[in-house]
Amino acid sequence: MTTSPLIPVILCGGSGTRLWPLSRETYPKQFLRLLGQDTLLQQTMQRLAGIEDVDPAILICNETSRFVVAEQLREIGIENAQILLEPTRRNTAPAIAAAALQALSRGNDPLLLVLPSDHVINNHAAFYSAVHKAKIVAEKGKLVTFGITPLGPETGYGYIRAGAAEPGPAQAQPVIEYVEKPDRATAERYLASGHYFWNSGMFIFRASCYLEELTQFEPDIVAACSQAMTLSKQDFSFIRLDSQSYSRSPDKAVDYAVMERTTNATMVAMDADWNDIGSWASVWKASEKDQDNNAKHGDVMLQDCQGCLVHGSSRLITAVGMRNTIIVETADALLIMDADSAQETKKLVEHLIETKRTEATQHREIFRPWGSYDSIEVGTRFHVKRITVKQGAKLSLQMHHHRAEHWVVVSGTAKITNGDQEYLLTENQSTYIPLGVVHSLENPGKIPLELIEIQSGTYLGEDDIVRLQDNYGRVGTQS
Repeated sequence: MTTSPLIPVILCGGSGTRLWPLSRETYPKQFLRLLGQDTLLQQTMQRLAGIEDVDPAILICNETSRFVVAEQLREIGIENAQILLEPTRRNTAPAIAAAALQALSRGNDPLLLVLPSDHVINNHAAFYSAVHKAKIVAEKGKLVTFGITPLGPETGYGYIRAGAAEPGPAQAQPVIEYVEKPDRATAERYLASGHYFWNSGMFIFRASCYLEELTQFEPDIVAACSQAMTLSKQDFSFIRLDSQSYSRSPDKAVDYAVMERTTNATMVAMDADWNDIGSWASVWKASEKDQDNNAKHGDVMLQDCQGCLVHGSSRLITAVGMRNTIIVETADALLIMDADSAQETKKLVEHLIETKRTEATQHREIFRPWGSYDSIEVGTRFHVKRITVKQGAKLSLQMHHHRAEHWVVVSGTAKITNGDQEYLLTENQSTYIPLGVVHSLENPGKIPLELIEIQSGTYLGEDDIVRLQDNYGRVGTQS
C-alpha cells in the first residue's frame, strides 16, 4: 500500500492546432465537446473519481482560459480544485514545476499524477490499474511514465523503447530511449519488435523527485518557477503566477528537459483504449460510426460516402460520393481534406497565422466569465454582436472612448446602467449608450439574457474598454 498523498496535475495549456477550425488558441480542444456531452477536460476530471485516496487537483492553464476552466469545473460540480494561471506559455516542464511547488506547499511530499486535459481513455479499469502500479514505483523515487501498448504503426505519436519488465507487482520496465514520431516503415519496425510503446505524456512522480531532476538538468526553469510561485497572488479562485519571473523560464517540454536525460525513468505499460485526439483522423477513430464507417456530428446528410468524418456546427452539411474525407465546418471557416493528411493541419494553421488571419486563433463566438458574444457582422465603422449573459451575471461597469452602442433585447430581462440612470428592459425593447458614458449590463433573471449589440464609431477594438468596476477582477484588462 502506498502512503503518500496523490495530487492530480492537469495540464490545460495546449492549443490543439491540428483540430482547427474547431480548436483554436482562444478555445482549444480540451474545452470542446468532441465526443459526448462533456468536454475533454470534464471527462479527464471525472476519471479522477475512480482513483483511491486522491487529493484535490491542481490545474494549470493560460490566463486567457481561466474563466472557461472554472466554468467547466463548476458544470460538473468540482469546487475544490486549484487553478494556476500561466501569464505566458512556457511548455510542460515549467508548468509541472509550478504545480510541483504548489503541491509541496500543501505539506508532505506528494505524488503527482500528471495528465494532459485532452486525452480520451475508454477502458477506465485498465487506467486505474496502471495508475496503481505506477504509484508503487513512484513511492520509491522513480519518475514513471505511461507507455501505451501500440495498436498499429502510428506515425503521429512519439515512442518509448523499454526494457524487460522488472519483477514485482508493478511490472515496471526501464526506459531505454525516447524516439520522435517515425515514418511508416520505422513505425512498422517498432511494432514488430515488441519493445516500443506510444508516448502518452502522462506521468507519476514525487514532487521533490521531479524538482531535483529538473534542477540538475534545467536549473533556470526551477529558479524562474520558484520565484514566480513566491511572488504569486491569489486572484479570486485563481493563483496568478508572477509574470516577470515566469517569463524568464526556458520554454521546454518535460520530455526534453527531464525524461530523456534522467537515469531515474521507468515505464508502466497501459492498454486502456487511449487516444490523445491529436488530429481529425484520431477523432474519427474515437467516434461512433454508421454502417458506412462515417462519423457524423451536427446537421449532416451523406449519400454514397464511406470512411468520412463530417463535423457541422452552424448549418446543414451534405456530401456525395466522398471517400476517406474529413469535412469540418464552423461559422467562419470550412476545412476539407483527405484523412491521410490529417497531420498536415498544423502547417495550414501556421500559414494562416503568417498571413494574419484571425480565424487561425479565435472563433467568431468569444467566451467571457459572464457569458459570450458572437460577432455577426463587422464593417469599417460598425460591429454587430449577439450577446448572451448567464443568469445572475453582470458585465463590468465600463466606458468607451471611440464607440457608442445600441442594445436590443431578444429574450430575457436586462438591468441597464446608463450614466446616472438604472432601468429594466425586456423582449423587443432597446436602449442607446452614447460614446463616453459609463454603463453596465446585468441579467437579474432566471433564464439567459440574449440581446443584439450594434457598435458604431471610429475604432471598435476590444481594447477600447475602460473598466471601472468588475465582478471578475478584470479592472484594467481587456480579457
